[in-house]
Amino acid sequence: MIDFFSDGLFSAIAAIGFSAISRPPKRIFLYCAVVAAIGHAGRYALMHVAGMHILAATFVASVVLGTVAVMLSPLYKAPAETCIFPALLPMIPGIYAYKAFGGLAMCLLNGAPDTFDFYFYQFAFNGFTCVGILMCLVIGGTIPIFVFKKISFQATR
Repeated sequence: MIDFFSDGLFSAIAAIGFSAISRPPKRIFLYCAVVAAIGHAGRYALMHVAGMHILAATFVASVVLGTVAVMLSPLYKAPAETCIFPALLPMIPGIYAYKAFGGLAMCLLNGAPDTFDFYFYQFAFNGFTCVGILMCLVIGGTIPIFVFKKISFQATR
């Protein structure tokens, strides 16, 4: 339970930092933190409690995150994207990208076929996982904007 709450807390802090870069009104920071905590802690719970794969858990969590942001957007009187994008950024799969490029570098540095195959597998697996997670984040985060079009565009009128 402590891991669940600490995951949400740290993602909320990261979302505040990411949202500060785009300089929204200060009243938005709390909402960005809440949305990020719900999304990231939700993905953590789906992966570690429900046993879902990271791709499916990321997609479900990003849809929930987007839905919460769209539903709260009339409350904080700003477009839902103001909270969705900073809240999605802590869920970007940095470790998979790092391992993919590490595997690519090792492929290029090792000429032996058996080690090349091993490192190419690491490059492909981690690279495809990274791209898949990014696609799940983008698609899952934007679906609620289009599903709840009336609510999401209400803040921009």
